[in-house]
Amino acid sequence: MRVLVIGGSGYVGKLVLPTLAQRHRLRIFDVQPPADPDWEHIGGSVDDVDALLRAAEGMEAVLYMAMGAKDFSTSAGLTTNFDVNVKGVYLALYAAHQRGITHAVYTSSMSVYADLEQRYFPDEEITPDASDLYGLTKRCGEEVCRAATRAWGMSVNALRLCFPTADDEWRATTRHATPTLATAADDVARALLAALDYCAGYQAFMISGDYQGKFMNMAKAKRLLGWEPLARPAQ
Repeated sequence: MRVLVIGGSGYVGKLVLPTLAQRHRLRIFDVQPPADPDWEHIGGSVDDVDALLRAAEGMEAVLYMAMGAKDFSTSAGLTTNFDVNVKGVYLALYAAHQRGITHAVYTSSMSVYADLEQRYFPDEEITPDASDLYGLTKRCGEEVCRAATRAWGMSVNALRLCFPTADDEWRATTRHATPTLATAADDVARALLAALDYCAGYQAFMISGDYQGKFMNMAKAKRLLGWEPLARPAQ
């Protein structure tokens, strides 16, 4: 499949795109070049709809994983997180629709919920309630995805990721006796591959390395995507 990866040069992209590139033909849309110089790269910003339209030409699916500035206390953090997590999502899906693309995957976050580590999540139907900058903008991004399915008949899977972590680091820092939310890179990549294949309107999925199910019940991902976390601690 020809997949337009928006924001593919960032942290998550570096973790997962080598695996995705084994199955799909990737075109990376990012202001920065991707980790692998052999991948097709189109430079551009998610607030440039004309650039997005050009990038979407000839593609079959969109994977949106762009990120704003990480320091939320700065003016750049305030503006770029709304620009990337809300406006950019809308413009990307608009461009996809205009180019005849009917399927997209959005890398959302379990940060759409407040008090993430203080409660249990039995399913994805709990209403997102985060009010902090990052969580609020990510849940607004989910609403943009939901609207795209209604307005344009697209299918969009929102994966609520939890702390994607390099495989070696995950195994070295996770302990059998200690529950974890962090997700090993290979598990994240498998979830993205499954989400690229699954088309059924708007769907949200909790994706975590919580293999013991201490924080959340990921039965929906297993049932519809055939996915569950496989990484296990080294000790």
